[in-house]
Amino acid sequence: MENLRAAGGEAVVFDLNPASVREVEALGAVGAASLADLAGKVPVPRVIWVMVPAGEPVDAVLRDLVPHLAPGDVVIDGGNSFYRDSVRRGEELESRGIHFLDSGTSGGIEGAKSGLCLMVGGKPEAFALAEPLFAAIAQKDGYAHVGPRGAGHFIKMVHNAIEYGQLQAMAEGFELLEEGPYDVDLAQVANLWNHGGVVRSWLMELAARAFEQEPHLTSLSGRVGGGSTGSWAIEEAWKVGVPMPAISASYMARLRSRQDDTFSGKVIAALRWQFGRHETTPTPGKPEAADR
Repeated sequence: MENLRAAGGEAVVFDLNPASVREVEALGAVGAASLADLAGKVPVPRVIWVMVPAGEPVDAVLRDLVPHLAPGDVVIDGGNSFYRDSVRRGEELESRGIHFLDSGTSGGIEGAKSGLCLMVGGKPEAFALAEPLFAAIAQKDGYAHVGPRGAGHFIKMVHNAIEYGQLQAMAEGFELLEEGPYDVDLAQVANLWNHGGVVRSWLMELAARAFEQEPHLTSLSGRVGGGSTGSWAIEEAWKVGVPMPAISASYMARLRSRQDDTFSGKVIAALRWQFGRHETTPTPGKPEAADR
């Protein structure tokens, strides 16, 4: 919002949470009481950015919003929607004369402040209408029209899949440093690697910040959320014969992080006991089996 205002733009905002609307109003936006009210306050041709969770929430917003729009208006889905859904939505809106753009949006909270990275799919004429908005909220050279409808969210899906692999590789490396034979200052190492190291990156800067705030991350659990974009990318890759072993493994590790224990692990432990009497570990609070 601040970047848009700095570029001379104006915004009308609506959210189901009135407190969120008031917060953005304090930054200079015009608040709306409903999607109908929002459509009535935005000049024609309207450029409307939708930012809600993927799936049914996007369809629900469009069902409520589109009846208040007119041919020539532009709707942008800036969330992490599945690209095939974006193709469908674009076709449905085009039948009513309304433009649809799918914008893969990267950068997180810091990107919202310093400028986002935007991958935009849709018709060139729709992109041209919305380009002043993209230019205002993206970094310099941080937005592009990347193809027809669906292309923006497809490219963002692949972007996120790469991110999964990068995060997992970093996590495994820092775990080895943490558990290895030396008392390593992880923040120092992350900062060091960012000065000329091949693995220097914004993610490494964030790692340094996290370790400076809490050297051993003791307040955090190892449960990792998210996963939709990664699973979509893997499915799409397998359809066209792209193996993606590193990204697939990182996605499996993310799923494993959400389990306290697994039955598959129990099966392996039981079989190792059966064929080799290898050591087993009882479930906490449960006695060991009599024959072990």
